[in-house]
Amino acid sequence: MIEIYTKQSCTYCMQAKILLKGLGMEFTESRIGNNITRDEFIEKFPDAKTVPYILVDGKPIGGYEQLKKLYA
Repeated sequence: MIEIYTKQSCTYCMQAKILLKGLGMEFTESRIGNNITRDEFIEKFPDAKTVPYILVDGKPIGGYEQLKKLYA
């Protein structure tokens, strides 16, 4: 299961979603400010520094560059 936390107008977030769709992989998206507040996101993931923030099978892998490396 892949979870991706994004925000509006985030280029790397869009690229991550395009990559996953291109690979035919299903994912759930939570948009900060829409599905989750910024404060809730920070409380849930205090080590997150940027978005997208991506989890694979419940384990944080990082952002778009780490996703790209994982599925290269």
